[in-house]
Amino acid sequence: MKTLGEARLTERARIVMEKPFGTDLPSARRLNAGVQEVFDDDQVFRIDHFLGKEAAQNILAFRFANGLFEPIWNREHIDHIQIDVPETLSVGARAAFYEQTGAFRDMVVTHLFQILAFVAMEPPTALEPRAINEEKNKVFRSMQPIDTSQVVRGQYEGYCWGDGVAPDSDTETFVALRCEIDNWRWAGVPFYLRTGKQMAEGARIVSIAFREPPKSMFPPGSGVGAQGPDHLTFDLADASKLSLSFYGKQPGPGMKLDELSLQFALHETDNADGVLEAYERLIHDAMSGDQTLFTNAEGIERLWEVSAPLLEGPPPVELYRVGSWGPSAIADLITPRTWRLPFERGWRQHR
Repeated sequence: MKTLGEARLTERARIVMEKPFGTDLPSARRLNAGVQEVFDDDQVFRIDHFLGKEAAQNILAFRFANGLFEPIWNREHIDHIQIDVPETLSVGARAAFYEQTGAFRDMVVTHLFQILAFVAMEPPTALEPRAINEEKNKVFRSMQPIDTSQVVRGQYEGYCWGDGVAPDSDTETFVALRCEIDNWRWAGVPFYLRTGKQMAEGARIVSIAFREPPKSMFPPGSGVGAQGPDHLTFDLADASKLSLSFYGKQPGPGMKLDELSLQFALHETDNADGVLEAYERLIHDAMSGDQTLFTNAEGIERLWEVSAPLLEGPPPVELYRVGSWGPSAIADLITPRTWRLPFERGWRQHR
């Protein structure tokens, strides 16, 4: 950075920074201080390709452009939220990098916490960078420090056999955790985050589980609640999809209920050809000077601050089978609830 400044290459320049933005709070502060010595804040674009996805941006459109869901987007109507990003790929040739980072630093502090902010933020005063970043940072300020008793770290079997990996490596290739946001909207609502390598499926979903009615008038055996609570599910994969599940009556005599769903897929619209790949969108925005979908120094430092308990005293890793959904302890983490993935009812195939 200093060399760029000394060479006078920073005037009217923009710098795009790829994550990770440090490895803990002290390193993030040093990095941000070094950058700010040379560049003004409006010249720095800290990129997170998850925020460049159409599906991630659609969370904002869905929440704030429609009067149907925003009034119930709070602790009175939502039981819990899951952000789940399992991956089937292995660490592969990135072992040296992964030994220095692990799944939490690589995926959670960057991608998953940023998606959490889109889900949890208050309505910004305008669709512009300063207003959106301020509301995201309010979410980060309200996050409780991570409770290490509410974290499961895992390592897939065979990881330690890879080139560049220590035989006794404690690096996690999987992490699941519960976190909470201590504000009026979300107090008491748990957020469950999970990501890992070499898992059963590759997916990127955000699942909103709504509270069940306080009392049921339906007779025993009707099927109400049998398949869990109503869910609103955002699929953040490139083939963006959205699903709302609910209970409805089965045709015929009596009152037998079944879980039904309304589904939407981006490729069903006339605009699917206009989708930009995430990095295309973000690099375009950086060239245009638009900071809306980028992170800032304050938010990054706060996320490292709430992560400090886990970084300083991580629980031991548990081995999990390649092709599984992670260590068995993840069931205890979310009990009495259940993980949304794997789906009991998959996405419909649209033609």
